[in-house]
Amino acid sequence: MIMKFNKHALIIFFLLLSMPYASCQSDSLLSKLSFEMDFRFRAEQDWNSRKSDGTYRDDRSRLRYRMRAGVVFKEKDHSFGLRIRTGDQRKQQDPQLTLGKGLMEFGTLPIGFEKIYWEFSRNLFKLWLGKNTYPFDKNNELFWSDNVFPEGFSLSKSINIENGVLDKIRFTVGHFILSSRDRSFIDDSYFQGAQISVFSHKEMMQVSAAIYQLSNIPNIPDGAASFDLAYSILHLRSKCSFSNVSFDFDLYYNAKDYNSNLDIAQEFRDQKLGYTLGVQYGDLLSSQAWMYRLTYAYLERYSILDYMAQNDWARWDYSSDSSPDGRLTNFRGIEAVVAYSITERCNLVMKYYTIKQLVPFGSYKENGQRIRFDLNIKI
Repeated sequence: MIMKFNKHALIIFFLLLSMPYASCQSDSLLSKLSFEMDFRFRAEQDWNSRKSDGTYRDDRSRLRYRMRAGVVFKEKDHSFGLRIRTGDQRKQQDPQLTLGKGLMEFGTLPIGFEKIYWEFSRNLFKLWLGKNTYPFDKNNELFWSDNVFPEGFSLSKSINIENGVLDKIRFTVGHFILSSRDRSFIDDSYFQGAQISVFSHKEMMQVSAAIYQLSNIPNIPDGAASFDLAYSILHLRSKCSFSNVSFDFDLYYNAKDYNSNLDIAQEFRDQKLGYTLGVQYGDLLSSQAWMYRLTYAYLERYSILDYMAQNDWARWDYSSDSSPDGRLTNFRGIEAVVAYSITERCNLVMKYYTIKQLVPFGSYKENGQRIRFDLNIKI
């Protein structure tokens, strides 16, 4: 989750905004700094969202926005980085803020650090410590959200092959602490992962295999848990690209046996399989370009950890347990995307979602539909 800073984070935020334009006495120091900033404005509509008791959530329209700013200092093999963003401090999956909601009549905005790290890189070896980007190769956000930045360390080593078939092989391992319980390390809520990725034909063909071990994981986030879980997830990933078209596939299987776990309802104990299929045409790497994408997802209840994955596809969350985090597993659905790049740094994106629950929590299966329009601008 993003670290909780209020006044101090706001001061640093404005310093970051001004640094690219400030004068600097040392040109050599300035040359070692790189800056980033982006802004998103979103219009969103939700409808036809049924609850587990058969009633329907009210249709909802929202206008939302997000601002991020960061800086990286690089000195030879070492770099230090940080980035801050707007967003609810308790909602790691979603940095967007809603216009007119909960900000006390034009009050100040919540801001926090999403990345603070040190990184060492040499000879295709990379180590980082702190809070940084999710390090394992992935095709989408259906296992791990792009907005969730784990805390811990990651090691990776790439080996260039270039024998006409293989381009390179990359090994990645990491250990990340979801929550420290002020006891031994073994008592923490933590996530460990190991992955091997193979790239060929100028990286047009990619295949990965990973194992993710999650221990002492609360069944409900933000302090409302009634029991802890362990996950042992096998992740197989592939991606194939040619010309302007790409296809991707992900398979998730949780090998943990929950049959003797009386805390889990009988109908969910074998709900441990998930997969996604995606096809994409075009990209947004150049100006005046179009991109189209279609993704199908099938994710059983315990195939992934729901409150670390995306929360975009529907309005399902843990609000009834006083947590704002999403609970996007136990569903099948479709995401359809149409996007247009106005310039290389500005694009428009439309996303449509429709999903349905696999196993009902109550008398009825939940469902929902959503459409979004995003304006994304990079400085």
